[in-house]
Amino acid sequence: MLTEQDVMKMLEETKAVLHGHFLLTSGLHSPMYVEKFNVLQHPRYTEKLCQEIARRYANDNIELVVGPTTGGILLAHECGKALNTRAIFTERENGKMTLKRGFEIPPGTRCLVVEDIVTTGGSVREVMEVVKEHQGVIVGIGLLVDRSGGKVDFGVRTEPLLRLDVTTYDPNDCPLCQKGEPFTKRGRTGK
Repeated sequence: MLTEQDVMKMLEETKAVLHGHFLLTSGLHSPMYVEKFNVLQHPRYTEKLCQEIARRYANDNIELVVGPTTGGILLAHECGKALNTRAIFTERENGKMTLKRGFEIPPGTRCLVVEDIVTTGGSVREVMEVVKEHQGVIVGIGLLVDRSGGKVDFGVRTEPLLRLDVTTYDPNDCPLCQKGEPFTKRGRTGK
C-alpha cells in the first residue's frame, strides 16, 4: 500500500515536481507543475503507482480500464495488467475525444477511468462521455495526482494517489505575469 508520502517521494526522486511559471493545458497559470513523464518514464515506478490504483478498485469487478492519450495510455495499460483486464485509450479526432483503433466498450461494461494529472477534470469528463456514449458503466476514477485540492467532482468514486492544493491563476489575474516572469518550459527546471 502506497501512502501520499510514498507517491510524493517518487515524484521528487524523478524530478516530476517542478517550480516556476507554467501555462497549464487548462489555460490556467501555476507556480508548480507536475511533469508526469519524469516519473512515468520509469516502468518500475509506473507499475507501483498503477498497482496502487488497481488495489483500490480490486473488489469492484472492473472489466475495462480506459484512459486518455497520452499519459492515460500508460496508466490504463498498467492498471489493466494489475486488474487482469483489458485496457484501452481515447484520442481526439476533430477536437472530440473518441475511440479509434477498433476499440470497443460493450454496453454494461464496468469501467475504471484513469488519468495522470487533474486540474480542472476536463479530459476525465471527456473520457467519461465516451464511456457513457457506449453505454459503459463508470465504476470509478483513478488518478495519479489531483492538483485541484479536491475541488474536482466527477460524481463517482475518485481515488487520487496524491492530492495537491496547487495555486492556479486566471491568465488575467496571474501575479507571475504581472511581475514579468517568463513561462518555464515544461520538462526542464530552468527558464
